Amino acid sequence: MTTAAPARPEAARAAPPAGAGLRLIGALVIVAALAASAGLAFHRVFAFGDLGPVVAVAAVLPVLLSALTSWPRRRPWPLWTSIAATVAGWTLVAGLTLFDGDFVAVGGALRDSWTGTLTSLLPAPGRPELLVLPHVLVWLAAAAGTESVLRSEAKAVPALPAVAVFGVALLLGVGGPGSNLPVAAAVVGLVAVLMIVRNGGRPGWMLAGVPAAVAVGLLAAAAGPFLPVAGAPYDPRESVKAPPPQQRDSVSPLDRVSAWLQTPDQQMFTVHAGAPENWRLAVLDRFDGVTWTCGGNFVPAGNRIPAVGHAGRTRVEQRFTIQDLPGVWVPAADRPQTIKGLAVTADPASGVLTSAQLLRSGQAYTVTSMVRDYNAGELAGAQPARDAEARAATDLPESPGTTAKDAEVPAFRKIAQEVTQDQGSAFQRAAKLADYLRTTARYDVTGLPGHTYAQLTYFLAHKSGTSEQFATAYAVMARSIGLPTRVVVGFRPGVGGNGVFQVRSGDVLVWPEVDFSGLGWVPFYPTPEEEGRSGQPGSVPTGETQQKLEAAQKNAASQKKGNGSGIGKQPPPKPPVGRKAQGKPTPWWVYGLAGAAAVPVVYLLAVLIVPVLRRRRRRTGSTPAEQITGAWQQTVETLHAVGLPPVAALTAHEVAGFGSRTVTGAEGHLRPLADLVNRAEYAAAPPGPAAAEAAWRHTDRIGELVGQATGPMRRIGRRLHPRSLRLR
Repeated sequence: MTTAAPARPEAARAAPPAGAGLRLIGALVIVAALAASAGLAFHRVFAFGDLGPVVAVAAVLPVLLSALTSWPRRRPWPLWTSIAATVAGWTLVAGLTLFDGDFVAVGGALRDSWTGTLTSLLPAPGRPELLVLPHVLVWLAAAAGTESVLRSEAKAVPALPAVAVFGVALLLGVGGPGSNLPVAAAVVGLVAVLMIVRNGGRPGWMLAGVPAAVAVGLLAAAAGPFLPVAGAPYDPRESVKAPPPQQRDSVSPLDRVSAWLQTPDQQMFTVHAGAPENWRLAVLDRFDGVTWTCGGNFVPAGNRIPAVGHAGRTRVEQRFTIQDLPGVWVPAADRPQTIKGLAVTADPASGVLTSAQLLRSGQAYTVTSMVRDYNAGELAGAQPARDAEARAATDLPESPGTTAKDAEVPAFRKIAQEVTQDQGSAFQRAAKLADYLRTTARYDVTGLPGHTYAQLTYFLAHKSGTSEQFATAYAVMARSIGLPTRVVVGFRPGVGGNGVFQVRSGDVLVWPEVDFSGLGWVPFYPTPEEEGRSGQPGSVPTGETQQKLEAAQKNAASQKKGNGSGIGKQPPPKPPVGRKAQGKPTPWWVYGLAGAAAVPVVYLLAVLIVPVLRRRRRRTGSTPAEQITGAWQQTVETLHAVGLPPVAALTAHEVAGFGSRTVTGAEGHLRPLADLVNRAEYAAAPPGPAAAEAAWRHTDRIGELVGQATGPMRRIGRRLHPRSLRLR
């Protein structure tokens, strides 16, 4: 008998414990949910509509693949077989779902996806060659987590691949729209419930894992905003060199202006918009004495263009339909925030949009722009910007072969200084230059085209030209006196009304912009207004915002140094840019409310976690005798749920008799457990590990029977009772 006794625990250990299959399924479901949650953290990198289907497929299929191949055998395949199946499965699924069966493109897309994602504006375009990155990461996280569940008893290891993918998504999403705090809370909660399910002794732990996940997730979401973070987050895009700018167009829009004005009735595009605006086409900020070019860094964009940090903007929705607009430059009101219906590249600094292909008739797209509202008081004392971009926008190189005797820049500087000598602020000087050209020169569509130094000298001498000469002459003269400028090519609102504007080639307009510190680029309009409009009847005047800006500029141009109603006066000195005023201390009641809100969350965590730790301590005693005593303590605590009185004087067999009378089917486990407890306490020889295993087997079964007898609501009520927090 003594030799046969250990055989029964060994046989019992070989058999799977009750509920093991259900716990395994629960763990696999949680692994898939974890991989999906980690993949959704890429929502700051890709639009959710593009990302969602990719994440769903990549999170579920590898779990099903590994589970279905292992389930009939009741054990997983060799690791190398699983790895090969995972790679082959991903290649097949990615090729069919992302690349429409073009398996040759899968490898190259995977290789270049990192660079393509890091050099795209966020959210990145939802193209297969970029979406393949989250697809493969989520797939590998789901596959690795599944294999960890099937091959080990580790509690938290299956969650580590998904947590790693979440970290990658956080890194790639720096600067993207939205917040990953809800996703982080979901990941934390799912990790907690996975550990509970993997550690539980019976399937009921999965039900307890749901409130645990909610509690831990809520705690993570509440504490996340208050975690100390030093400095700005690291952005990997700063260390990745963007590809060289693509050739935007073989012909500059500035060089097309004169030809467009000769055929003014050519229909360029139609705009459906809530308000008339000047439709911006291209921004040219580099001048070599002969040609104005665009120095922007154009990168692929999804449907969002990064916003600038200037307040006071009005939202304008636009629907464009291209008719006969040549080139790749995409018209929109300044400054575009989102674009749908057209694949574009964008310059993050200026917000200018270009199409990946030449525009064609019938193309339609929707743009949402935030049009700047200017405050006359802010404009009055504005000073020129002095950052690197502004310094580059004051360059005026001499023409090749120029000598000191025939230098051209000093001649422009002399005119500009004479015009602005009685103006006090930089904004007044900029406004005076525009007023000078607008009032002294004549608009003439037959004027000679061009904008070289020689052609601008001819324009200033004969006082006749198109908006090409008005704008470029202004930009050169403003640069000569230290005002950073650039040239914008676009169109006036067009002909029509009631929200529909037909823009023709005769509506083309060129205007300069000046960069002011704290305000950004402010447009000026030196071209005579009425003469510069399209000759078509029904031409729509510019929007109210632009009219107010022009009125403020004219008012400033009429003021002289030290005179007027304060426009020319310098405002009081402002604090340095970067220095922030200290805020008021947080009131005490805010902390009180936060503490009161945290109490139920902390309590819920405690009543869920403390019993788990108590059971674990009892089951992992240092000796088999302590483990048997712990099993008995766990049983007595369980029997309190069916009315066992809290009396310490009851013997083990008295407790077993009460349980046998109260709980159906428990007698076959309570009597043997009571015998084991008595032998562990009073027998001369100490019990062995087999006896401890048998005791806990009886305890687990008694717990299941008591749970069936009491019902779920009563169990939850007892679990939430404060006495569940006792340590012994």
